[in-house]
Parts: sequence; C-alpha cells; structure tokens
Amino acid sequence: MDTLFDVLSDPFRRHILALLTAEGELCVCELVAALDDIQPKVSRHLGVLRQAGWVKVRRDGNRMFYSLTTVPAWAQSVAEALTRGGVPSSELSKSQKRLARFEGRPERAPKEAVV
Repeated sequence: MDTLFDVLSDPFRRHILALLTAEGELCVCELVAALDDIQPKVSRHLGVLRQAGWVKVRRDGNRMFYSLTTVPAWAQSVAEALTRGGVPSSELSKSQKRLARFEGRPERAPKEAVV
C-alpha cells in the first residue's frame, strides 16, 4: 500500500498515469512532448512507475513504449479517476493538445479489429 501512495504523491507521476490511461501506449518521446519536460525527468518517473508495477515497457528499435500494466480493478479505477479530475482537466487537455501537435510521433501498426 505504501507504494501506491508513493506513486500517487507526485503530481508528475499522476499526470503520466492519466496520459497513459487516456491515450494508451506512448513512447518516451511522446510523453516528453506532451508533458513539455526533459527526457531524463520523464524517464526517471517512468522508472518509478515501472518498479511499482503500474506500467510496462516495450522496446521497438530504439524507442521505448510505455503502457499501463494489467492491474486489479481498484487500481484501474484509480488510474481512470486521474483522467476525471485527479489531474486538473486543463493540464491534461494541454498535454493532449501538445501530443496531437507533436510531429515526431512514431507510426503504429493499426490495431486488429476484435470480432
């Protein structure tokens, strides 16, 4: 339980979790653009989230992609709550707009339709 409070005590980590909840998988470069901050800071906080079991990483070439891990329902509710006020909506909206304008976004294969 201490890890939960340690993770959620930092507004920057809450912002990362909200973005990953809202956007799905994001690479470090996308998070840097969305958060308008430096890569070492973003990576350090992603490391904390990964060690706490909240995010998982996938490497594709020289890019690292992060997404939420499969977490218990209560933890998913916490992550979703971050997108509904746990992170100020104006801040989350600004980050999503910066992300949408980011021209360096990596291409992704289209997701397969579930039938």
